[in-house]
Amino acid sequence: QAQLQESGGGLVQAGGSLRLSCAGSGRTSSGYNTGWFCPAPGKEREFVAAVGWSGGSREVYTDSVKGRFTISRDNTKNTLFLQMNSLKPDDTAVYYCNAVHTVTMSPLWDSWGPGTQVADSE
Repeated sequence: QAQLQESGGGLVQAGGSLRLSCAGSGRTSSGYNTGWFCPAPGKEREFVAAVGWSGGSREVYTDSVKGRFTISRDNTKNTLFLQMNSLKPDDTAVYYCNAVHTVTMSPLWDSWGPGTQVADSE
């Protein structure tokens, strides 16, 4: 069973930046693609971004964050990151991390962390 702990969220003005982190313990993400999700209308959580396991792996983003968000991971620390730049009010959400299905971009694990809140300060 994986224990996931997201952090790094906060209040930020439009145009600002945040860096989210997701620390995993218990079950390693070794060999898995991992990514970020957030709630959306009609969905419990929708895909935001994902990155493959190995160095130089392909990154995938939902259209609304392309060019603004960058996903990365440190496999030595079992930690996933999301650099969020040029934030918009529509980015306001609780962000969660999970392993990601390679084709469907759906979450793989049943367990979720508490998430980290990103909110517009205006």
